[in-house]
Formats: sequence, structure tokens, C-alpha cells
Amino acid sequence: MADKIDPKRLSDLNDRLNAKKSVSKKETKHEDHYSGAQLGWRMVTELVVGMLMGLGIGYGLDHLFGTMPLFLIIFTILGFAAGVRTMMRSAEEAQTKDTIVDSDDLSIKNKDDNDD
Repeated sequence: MADKIDPKRLSDLNDRLNAKKSVSKKETKHEDHYSGAQLGWRMVTELVVGMLMGLGIGYGLDHLFGTMPLFLIIFTILGFAAGVRTMMRSAEEAQTKDTIVDSDDLSIKNKDDNDD
């Protein structure tokens, strides 16, 4: 009995697997929308935090040394540069992650095409 393969059961199993795959694909598309929004807010937050940290350090040093606008301007610019650099790293990380996902999808499609 274990040696015989029932084509009807095999077909039912295949239908159930295809149904599960289609449901999971729909969910990932919905999730991608939120991933992009999260990435955008993360990048904005990184920029603002960098600028605020530079502003705070510059103000503190100006208050300590009595040179009011000098360190404030310098460290605000440095904080902006650090925020932009961090944003670029986040964008590169997201692009690398998208490239890996796209190549995985492509390899799955190619594998399915070769099975025919």
C-alpha cells in the first residue's frame, strides 16, 4: 500500500501547496509597502538626530568656551554630514537586501521554468 501513489491525493496536495504559496505572496506585497515607509522614517530620523547631536555638542562647547556661534555652526554642519552618511548606509543596506530578494525570486522562477 505504501508503494502505490494515489494520483488524486497527489493532485489535492499540489492544489493545497499552490494555494498556500499564493496566500504568502499576497502577504509579502502588503508588507513591502510598510517596509518602504519604515525605511523612509528611519532615514529621516537618522538625519535629524545627527543634526540635533551636532547642534547640542556645538552649543555646549560654545557655552563652555564663550565663543557662541563658532562651534555651533561647525558641529551642526558635522552633524548634518554624519546624518547624511548614515542615511546613505541605510539606503545601501536596503538596496542590497532588495537585490538579494530579487535574485532569490529569479532563481525560483528559473527553477520552475526548468521543471517543465
